[in-house]
Amino acid sequence: MPLISVVVPCHNEEESLPIFATALEEVAAGMREDEPSIRFELVLVDDGSTDQTLVVMKRLQGEEHRHLVVRWMSFSRNFGKEAGMYAGLKMAKGDYVTTMDADMQDPPSLLPQMYDILAHDKTYDCVATRRADRAGEPPIRSFFARMFYRIINKMSQTEFVDGARDFRLMRRRMVDAVLSMGEYNRFSKGIFSWVGFETYWISYENVERAAGSTSWSFWSLLKYSIDGIVGFTTAPLALASVAGAFFSLLALVFLIIVVVRAIVFGDPVSGWPSTMSVILLLGGLNLLVLGIIGQYLAKTYLETKARPLFIVKETSDAPSTQDES
Repeated sequence: MPLISVVVPCHNEEESLPIFATALEEVAAGMREDEPSIRFELVLVDDGSTDQTLVVMKRLQGEEHRHLVVRWMSFSRNFGKEAGMYAGLKMAKGDYVTTMDADMQDPPSLLPQMYDILAHDKTYDCVATRRADRAGEPPIRSFFARMFYRIINKMSQTEFVDGARDFRLMRRRMVDAVLSMGEYNRFSKGIFSWVGFETYWISYENVERAAGSTSWSFWSLLKYSIDGIVGFTTAPLALASVAGAFFSLLALVFLIIVVVRAIVFGDPVSGWPSTMSVILLLGGLNLLVLGIIGQYLAKTYLETKARPLFIVKETSDAPSTQDES
């Protein structure tokens, strides 16, 4: 009797959740017609929403669902999607676990195909999805997204698939491997790839949100991408070292030119603007290198503090639970 856990981190999704739950119920009904022994649980994680998301979760649990068991958890504040995904994976009991968004951009209709692949091909431990295109996305955002994947794949030994979504169905052993990585600074796209296991990729056309608006701004995505680079490669530190060595060598060459010119021509180098330009260039380079080092140092600092990834305010399993890590 295989159990499929559907993990959905939510932040201000009161409009999308009922639509998503209805669609998932229909998919579960269809899959159970083909294989009556399949069971489903919907694990909802409220990531400090400021709307009625938690109220909708409780209502969904109270409603009668023929094919779904609804469980939920609510954080004490907003800890971010990564913490929500990790908490949902910990809460999930399934033999197969899928992570999805509530906005319907991860189509539940793909679940039968994903399950069929894992059920009949023991080669794979994960079926993951990727967008075939970026239709409907602002051009500037698409450009920077593609550049991010190009840059990080050149820097990191971990493979990052362009257009990859967090929507994937995993066997329990892969989920346990992901949960064993309890790092504070999480970048799930990298973690899913780093733990290994054979992955089957499914491409699909980009889908618009069913309701509401995204909470991901350009700057939050930029910060998230920096977290990914810092978390999965030390190449920026190496580049900083190379840049420092190059400019040191360049400075030595210019010093030799200045000395030779003064000895041969008796004419010291003059020119205040050029001097200031060089000073500003080197000063900016120093700050850039210090900033790169600072990013790695900051992540190390957060890891050593060993704070919990999230704090639970209430949950359908134990309403008074106060801590999770």
